[in-house]
Amino acid sequence: MPDETDLLLRRILTDVLGLKPGQADTFDADTGLFGHLPELDSMAVAGLLTELEDRLDIIIEDDEIDGEMLETYGGLLTFAEAKRGS
Repeated sequence: MPDETDLLLRRILTDVLGLKPGQADTFDADTGLFGHLPELDSMAVAGLLTELEDRLDIIIEDDEIDGEMLETYGGLLTFAEAKRGS
């Protein structure tokens, strides 16, 4: 069963990237994000990070952002969970 951070992250991705309803529900840990989802381009990354900060009540430092974090859904979820302390 997905936890709160997982559910919020799926909602954020759907809203920010304009994904089809339910599309993010099919994501698993290995689902590719940056470079795989055409909606997640370099311009969308800034909006995504801002929404993550706002909705998850976290602060993301510039030096924490790397390609690995955005490569897969699992990588982004692990990052978000660590930032929330869950």
